[in-house]
Amino acid sequence: MCRIERTQKTEMALKSFGESKIEKVKSSVVSRSRMKLWIIRGTTSILLWTCIVQLTALGDMWGPKVLKGWPSCFTQDIVLQAEMNTAPARFLPPKRVYKNNGYLMVSCNGGLNQMRAAICDMVAIARYLNVTLIVPELDKTSFWSDNSEFEDIFDADHFITSLRDEVRILKQLPDRVKKRVELGMLYSMAPISWSDISYYQHQILPLIRKYKVVHLNRTDARLANNNQPLEIQKLRCRVNFSALKFTPQIEELGKRIVKILRQNGPFLVLHLRYEMDMLAFSGCTQSCNDAEVEELTKMRYAYPWWKEKIINSDLKRKEGLCPLTPEETALTLRALDIDQNFQVYIAAGEIYGGQRRMKDLMKVYPKVVRKETLLEPSDLRFFQNHSSQMAALDYLVSLESDIFVPTYDGNMAKVVEGHRRYLGFKKTILLDRRLLVELIDKYKNGLLNWEEFSDSVKGIHADRMGSPSQRVVIADRPKEEDYFYANTQECLQPLSEPFDQFLR
Repeated sequence: MCRIERTQKTEMALKSFGESKIEKVKSSVVSRSRMKLWIIRGTTSILLWTCIVQLTALGDMWGPKVLKGWPSCFTQDIVLQAEMNTAPARFLPPKRVYKNNGYLMVSCNGGLNQMRAAICDMVAIARYLNVTLIVPELDKTSFWSDNSEFEDIFDADHFITSLRDEVRILKQLPDRVKKRVELGMLYSMAPISWSDISYYQHQILPLIRKYKVVHLNRTDARLANNNQPLEIQKLRCRVNFSALKFTPQIEELGKRIVKILRQNGPFLVLHLRYEMDMLAFSGCTQSCNDAEVEELTKMRYAYPWWKEKIINSDLKRKEGLCPLTPEETALTLRALDIDQNFQVYIAAGEIYGGQRRMKDLMKVYPKVVRKETLLEPSDLRFFQNHSSQMAALDYLVSLESDIFVPTYDGNMAKVVEGHRRYLGFKKTILLDRRLLVELIDKYKNGLLNWEEFSDSVKGIHADRMGSPSQRVVIADRPKEEDYFYANTQECLQPLSEPFDQFLR
């Protein structure tokens, strides 16, 4: 009897043990299956997110508007999250707290560098008036017909955040204010050119307080060069040299051009203002044939905002008011003993007359290059037909060049000159065109030999190399005095101080 019970207990124990082992095996199989499922899901998620991040990165390389049609979850949340995970931490200055007197909207006019200077002025004005500035609208109706928005050229987020300790800047009006503007409840005007900051305090601020929104529809040269409060002048510099960064796409392509040039030796940037629009506007037609003179004259009459119509080209040239021709430029560079092995980077649009007008320059300086010859067409694909974005590339290359030579004192020439001063008085040859054309004519007419001509050219430019100087102030004639952005003397370090210490 006891033996039977022991046998039954043994069988039951073995049965229990077997069932337990089966359960463990089943449990183990289920656990492994679940683990495989989770691994597959995890791997798939990682691959999916990697693809999204890679596509987003490629979108940035392809151009700012390629991914515009993606759903908002991709363009906003995912991109922002990727930027937060990869972008280095950036110091943000504390916000300045002030009572907002209203909103200032501005529509810039002119080319890239005219608008750049105007933006600096508008920030300073907004700060002084304690108003909120709306990110400026860029000119889309001028000769260049560039439809680029602010954020297509400049890093808008950096612009806003880097200045938040000075002024509040918004990308667009708040909804409640926008509705008022849509109903026509704003005041639009063009401020007086070369005005003191006090003009904005006494004339513009009351309008902002009354209407809440004031729109300045012209911005070129609307703030005086001189006799402004020091904090205003320094803020203009801060915007120009720090807050107005180009977009990452423009910055990276600009660096690539500079790298290519550096690999091939020293380079000079020649801002050769011999484009069709400049010649038509200035009326300078020397060395042009009859058909070209007629074409340029028709163009000048076609644009009503180019007010001067009847122009004596020869007289204007003798007064130094014409851009140098490519032929005159070649003679000048040779006379200044610029090494013929230098690369000469042309920072300009299409040269009027093409290769026919460039042959003398290229004969003396065979290493003439442009961004179009240094890069593949695909590199410039998204910048084509956007003159301001192309000009931004030339601006970056101009800052980095060993020598910068403008052949006309337009906005780019002046702003680049000032920026190069800020970067340590980098060599910028400021040509005296009035004396130059006189010397060139004497040389061509046999009144000077080459040695005499070269010595004279070097002599008149010995003190015109971008070295430290004081701005020339001409009371009641601001157009004729030195431009603030060509020589921001209030923001330049004393010569006795190290440059890097000043920049900190």
